[in-house]
Amino acid sequence: MDRIRILIVDDQRLMREGLRMLLEMEDDFEVVGEAADGQAALDACAQLAPDIVLMDIRMPGMDGVEATRRLLQRDPSARVIILTTFDDDQYVFEGLRAGALGYLLKDLSGEELARAIRTVAHGGALIEPSIARKVFAEFARLAPAARDANEGLAEPLSEREIEVLRLIAAGLSNREIAQRLFLAEGTVKNYVTNVLSKIGVHDRTQATLRGKELGLI
Repeated sequence: MDRIRILIVDDQRLMREGLRMLLEMEDDFEVVGEAADGQAALDACAQLAPDIVLMDIRMPGMDGVEATRRLLQRDPSARVIILTTFDDDQYVFEGLRAGALGYLLKDLSGEELARAIRTVAHGGALIEPSIARKVFAEFARLAPAARDANEGLAEPLSEREIEVLRLIAAGLSNREIAQRLFLAEGTVKNYVTNVLSKIGVHDRTQATLRGKELGLI
């Protein structure tokens, strides 16, 4: 099996040496180089073509976020795992926007780090659980609010009228709708008339199209 070739990027020499010793204990890992800042990391990637880049965030000169961004612009297939002591929201989102496939805190175990490297090397992504919660919360904040079913209508449809509209869209006749809803056919006819009037259309086909536009179907 091919070994996973790793570049370690961190401005602290002790951290680089510690990571190298830890990673070289794994039979399927090979540390191909080290870099102490973002620019050195870009140069090393161009020369060594590692499978995985372990990238610190705060470094002198070019930081890890900018280095990740530039690396991915140059090589979209590059796989970067940010390994940092910081779980600050700004760093989290900037790092992920830059294209990192992993975001891990340095207090993880060697076993967890090895597992993350293998996951990302084989096409996956992995985010520290506490950081994942921040990401999910941000997605929820940015998600559009649920649309009001009657948004855009001068006179809202009742729940029964919405139900009738959906059955119209399903192609049911007045008689079939009456049977489905246990109503008199005359009552259904009145509901259909009200639905067409409220959504501003003249026939059942137009009602279906308009209903889809409004998000009612």
